[in-house]
Amino acid sequence: MPKAILVSIKGRVQGVGFRPFVYQLAKKYSLNGTVQNNMDGVRLVLEGQEETLQCMLAELETKSPRLSRMDSIESEELSYSNFQDFTIIPSERLGTSSLVIPVDASVCDDCLKEMNDPTNFRFQYPFINCTQCGPRYTIIDELPYDRTFTVMREFEMCEKCRNEYNDPTNRRHHAQPIACPSCGPKVTLYSINGKKEAIGSEAIHLAKEQLKAGKILAVKGIGGYHLACDAMNQKAIEELRRRKTRPQKPLAIMVKNIELVKTSCEVNSLEEKALTSTEAPIVVLRQKQPHQLPTALAPGIKTLGVMLPYTPLHHLLFAESKLDYLVMTSANPSGMPMLYKDDEAFDYLGDIADYVLTGNRKIKHPIDDSVIQVINSEITFLRRARGYVPDPIYTKNSHHGVLAFGSQQKNTFAIGRHHEIFVGPHIGDMNHYNMLQHYNQELDHLLQWMGPFENPVIAIDKHPGYTVRELLDKFNPSKVVKVQHHHAHHVSCMVDNGVDECCFGIILDGTGYGEDGNVWGFEILYGDAVNYKRLAHLRYTPLPGGEKAIKEPWRIAVGMLIEHFGVEGKKVSEQLFPEKKYEIGIIHNMIGKNLNSPLAGSCGRLFDAVSAILGVCTTSSYDGEAAIKLSELMDATASLSNNGYGYQFNRVGELLEIDFTRCLSGIVHDYVNGRNKKEIVHAFHETIVKACRDCIKIMSTQLPQANRKVVLSGGSFHNPFLVTQMKRILEIEGFRVYTHKQVPCNDGGLSLGQLKVASAQN
Repeated sequence: MPKAILVSIKGRVQGVGFRPFVYQLAKKYSLNGTVQNNMDGVRLVLEGQEETLQCMLAELETKSPRLSRMDSIESEELSYSNFQDFTIIPSERLGTSSLVIPVDASVCDDCLKEMNDPTNFRFQYPFINCTQCGPRYTIIDELPYDRTFTVMREFEMCEKCRNEYNDPTNRRHHAQPIACPSCGPKVTLYSINGKKEAIGSEAIHLAKEQLKAGKILAVKGIGGYHLACDAMNQKAIEELRRRKTRPQKPLAIMVKNIELVKTSCEVNSLEEKALTSTEAPIVVLRQKQPHQLPTALAPGIKTLGVMLPYTPLHHLLFAESKLDYLVMTSANPSGMPMLYKDDEAFDYLGDIADYVLTGNRKIKHPIDDSVIQVINSEITFLRRARGYVPDPIYTKNSHHGVLAFGSQQKNTFAIGRHHEIFVGPHIGDMNHYNMLQHYNQELDHLLQWMGPFENPVIAIDKHPGYTVRELLDKFNPSKVVKVQHHHAHHVSCMVDNGVDECCFGIILDGTGYGEDGNVWGFEILYGDAVNYKRLAHLRYTPLPGGEKAIKEPWRIAVGMLIEHFGVEGKKVSEQLFPEKKYEIGIIHNMIGKNLNSPLAGSCGRLFDAVSAILGVCTTSSYDGEAAIKLSELMDATASLSNNGYGYQFNRVGELLEIDFTRCLSGIVHDYVNGRNKKEIVHAFHETIVKACRDCIKIMSTQLPQANRKVVLSGGSFHNPFLVTQMKRILEIEGFRVYTHKQVPCNDGGLSLGQLKVASAQN
């Protein structure tokens, strides 16, 4: 006897060709019924023989489209209605959304093949896409994901496109961004003064000629504008740096194909898989030595951020030209939001770009490129954005109606919806009013899709001066939970790994507001989302000039040397920085009188000081430059040896103080006496690893009932040697060690931990 079932599927099942896939399966198994998008996901009504129904359900789970992800499948028996066919019916917009919003995906091979086929009506069309590729999140206005609720509603489909769109057997069936040269968006090249230079294929051809001539172009992508120039042209790169006032910070590049990437960088199988994935992130790779690419791309850095073309337009820029490598760096001015509106491109880039290559498909939600690095054969995020946002992180417990506002730097927000946590796109540093507006806009949009939530619980950082606090009143929260910065880091890594019980945490980062009013950043913690206890920290030293010291690491070095060695430290500072003798005298007085010299115990600031002492970086032109350039002297694959420096532990009240006085003394002695810098840097790294190991061992002895689990979090763990050797040496001692996997270890993952803490304490 035939039977009828209702199948409800949740997950990433809209905008990924799921309904055509279901339609074709139903036809294959001669089943009748309907398939429909709704505010939960996809709903199927299937009628047929029991055995046939089970065969289809099995294939549904094993052969779904490449962009889809089924998080739950529930079925129940229905009354038999005797459907005569299987059809795709219109979407239902009733109810509260529990959809997983589709992510943007790189152009697929099938579309590239058509784009390069002179006989195809989409030949060289820079907006070609299908259900398996193209823009998603960046063009959605409302849910469910239908064309009328995207920016594509402005483009009426031609007959050819409409026939494909309505054909359930076609891979463009209900591909919402479907378009072609006759009915879809068009690309145009403008000079920076707004003069239209060319349109369509001619615009792309002329853009390539200008790039080859050394010009700088603003190029509109899926999530915003990039600044592009020929990455093999040293003069063009230097000019871009001059115009953008970006003298040292590494520039990401886009490479024509994976074969060319392998000629200039070391690429392992996991890095290749990431580069060629549908997410198409920037992957940090080790450059081959000697350099084949201009040193101006990443001054003083052996690694390079590399990505492959991920839009049809990118591929067309490389096609039939002598361009193999292009700089592709975010076009937004420093400290400002992503540049994604066409009129803003001309306003903001008037003194930077020579031309603007744009298209008239609007961007609804700007999003930056994701950045990853492979460490210990695992993908780690430096920035989680395009291709991954807004995919949720799943948890055992419900966090519904809880919001987390994130940090001041590398900001992201987070939203709890039942058992899902949505970490929003990378926003950036919240030091400008425009950034707060951008943050507010993106949070509002995601909340519109998730909720709305009335009187939510909101988690914020304990720092009283963080900009996002200005939004609290707008949400009329039922409760505000203030979360200590490093506790949020600790819990973020726990959630990232599904750890619920109390554990140790080694939190190494730059700056976090401490419970005692000092700057924290080198912490040993023990606890869970409800409670934590600070067990140990780095000895405090002054930051002469406060924030100014972070931009001038030589000041941090002087502060540490004077704090540790007094008058002798002042003399050593004058020997190391003779041109700063006058300023050192002032700093010595500032520290003695406790003037504008806040106390800090931070791993990031320790790295800054050592970098300055060794003459690697005394003044930073971008965030983290001193520490990054210091770590570049390390062999990330090196093992621990017995060449570390000394350290000691001091008992200060209930806390253990990690004292690097002997380490700093040894570094200065070795440097002044001409020891190889690489050897000094290796010994310094080794000292940090061993000090943390010994501290954890002491604490686990003092807390014999404590779980032998350790989470590693904080921006300093982007350092491959630190995270690799810390994990290895603790595992040798019998600890189970967890590192970040789904969010960055830096402040980009902070909102995840904040949300969990607020939910657990609610």
